[in-house]
Amino acid sequence: MGGIRVFYLAEEQAAAGGAGLLVTFVPFIAIFAIMYFLMIRPQQKRQKARNMLLAGIKKGDKITTIGGLHGTILELTDDTVVLRVNDVTKLTFDRSAINNVVQAAPSTLEKKEEKKADGEIKD
Repeated sequence: MGGIRVFYLAEEQAAAGGAGLLVTFVPFIAIFAIMYFLMIRPQQKRQKARNMLLAGIKKGDKITTIGGLHGTILELTDDTVVLRVNDVTKLTFDRSAINNVVQAAPSTLEKKEEKKADGEIKD
């Protein structure tokens, strides 16, 4: 009889152990969800914005490098950027060294609109 009672106790503990396993993993799942929304997702958004910034630069943009150097873009390749710092100095940087665009170069459409506006004012 004592053996049967032990068998039932073992069976009850096994059934309770399944619920205990669930209680053990719920905090890990919650921590991962919190990490995702507080750390991983914002980093992905920042990376996407940076990639869009680097893809959108063009000749004539005034930029700042990660080292704090200000200049105007003269030439662009897939990997490098040639900056004009002053009238004489040209420096070559990696494209990834661009921190932000201070002033975007006017597009050709904007230039045409400015010329039309100037022509209308002069008439």
